[in-house]
Amino acid sequence: MPAMPSSDNLPTTPVNRRDFLALATRGVLALNGLLGVGMLLRFLSHPPAPSSANEVDLGPASNFPIGSQTVMAQANLVLLHTEAGFQALSLECPHLGCLLNPEPGGFSCPCHGSRFDSSGALLRGPASKNLKPLSIEQNHEGHLIVRY
Repeated sequence: MPAMPSSDNLPTTPVNRRDFLALATRGVLALNGLLGVGMLLRFLSHPPAPSSANEVDLGPASNFPIGSQTVMAQANLVLLHTEAGFQALSLECPHLGCLLNPEPGGFSCPCHGSRFDSSGALLRGPASKNLKPLSIEQNHEGHLIVRY
């Protein structure tokens, strides 16, 4: 049976700096690629938020004086009462659906920085549309009903 050569007899070639850096770079890039694919798969497999109710009762219209702007966080909307009547706007950013933060003079998107004025008009993107108006009506009891 032939004898295995000992490690003392194997030729050794030292790894030079250039080869080491090339190998290390390939390893880091491969690791980043795998992490990126893993994060993408995690993002795509995330279940969507449960849809909200199709109809929300905001209560009596008399609770909202003319000139008021009421943020209804539980329904993700803002209710505006002007001389022309009631208007409801969705607080979901038209860019990617993030929930907007109320700020003095309007609303801002915490995800990508879109800004809207207090009437829902787009001030700054990346969103390309104004806030979505919602259907609102007053029922026979005087309650405001918003439909999505």
